[in-house]
Amino acid sequence: MGKWEELEKKYMMGTPKRVPGVYVKGKGARLWDENGKQYLDFVAGWAVDSLGHCHPAVVKAVTEQVQTLIQTSNQFYTIPQIQLAELLAENSCLNKAYFCNSGAEAAEGAVKLARRYGKLKLKGAYEVITALNSFHGRTLAMTAATGQAKFQEPYLPMPIGFINVAFNNIEAIKAATTDKTCAVMLEPIQAEGGVNLPGDNYLKEVRAWCDQKGILLILDEIQTGIGRVGKLFAYEHYGVEPDIMALAKGLGSGVPIGAIMAKDNAAVFVPGDHGSTFGGNPLACAAAYATVKFILDNDIAGNAQKVGEYFMTGLKKLKQKYPFITDVRGLGLLQAIEFSTNISQAVLLACLEGGLLVNQLKPNALRFIPPLIISNKDVDEALDILDKALATMAH
Repeated sequence: MGKWEELEKKYMMGTPKRVPGVYVKGKGARLWDENGKQYLDFVAGWAVDSLGHCHPAVVKAVTEQVQTLIQTSNQFYTIPQIQLAELLAENSCLNKAYFCNSGAEAAEGAVKLARRYGKLKLKGAYEVITALNSFHGRTLAMTAATGQAKFQEPYLPMPIGFINVAFNNIEAIKAATTDKTCAVMLEPIQAEGGVNLPGDNYLKEVRAWCDQKGILLILDEIQTGIGRVGKLFAYEHYGVEPDIMALAKGLGSGVPIGAIMAKDNAAVFVPGDHGSTFGGNPLACAAAYATVKFILDNDIAGNAQKVGEYFMTGLKKLKQKYPFITDVRGLGLLQAIEFSTNISQAVLLACLEGGLLVNQLKPNALRFIPPLIISNKDVDEALDILDKALATMAH
């Protein structure tokens, strides 16, 4: 164990499952550790570094803003915040924005907004239906919203107001809907829960049911939004529009920022209903504005779509080569492979040795969430390292 690992063990709460390596520099899709070894990064800060590490557009925006104005509080108007809100609203089906600091805050704020709507317009309805195997964040309320017992059990009893039902099953949502229901909250693609894609008509059926019942549809696009799955937002793939949407991760390309977007009819917050000291500060908003503007101006979502298809083709070839790969799935640059046995940690470590960073999704699955600016050449390099890692498992 090296110096930094020892200090981490001594001074930090051991909440992350660390992978060996202390990283000191990043550029584009590459990271370097303290020993100077280079890695191709297919984790991207858990789908955060949408433009890669230290992208010039983000560095320029942050450098200029940090020398100008960092924080004022939301007592006052600031220009980067309003510019970012306009950019997101004009390029989505939503009308209003609220900025916070993280995905968990965005999801929790979306639920608060839905509850406020329920109070005002649905006779006090407050329950939110979510999906099993979902992931909405680590606050206590979002742990209750997250339909995974492993996250909930250490903290029982859970806050009330969440009903977890099967994903991809409209009948389960219908059965769970009562006069207490104010919203359904879903990830268009379940990212942390397994990169689980919805059926072709599932989200349309959910949208129609919400319309029929007069309840809100919240889409958690914290991981799928901002170009990750080949369009600016995943809802565009499925022909639906949410009433409320949660964003974070790739929004600031490494700078922490989250957002709640809402249609006018659902944007029922009034002054004092919700707030954040740091949320939407000029520094984070400048980074996010530069990120989203670059993604839009350079069709980075289109790159994610094309390179993602190329990557998927390569992963499917590996599936044919290695029978212990049981599934390859995903969309854009959110992809996963599943194994017949629990070898994902061993494959991850073999990839690490070869200079490729990947994410362990489950004991038997790996996730690939690289920067959206990668090329086919980067994919070829990643597939080569992955192939060699898988070959060591075959013996």
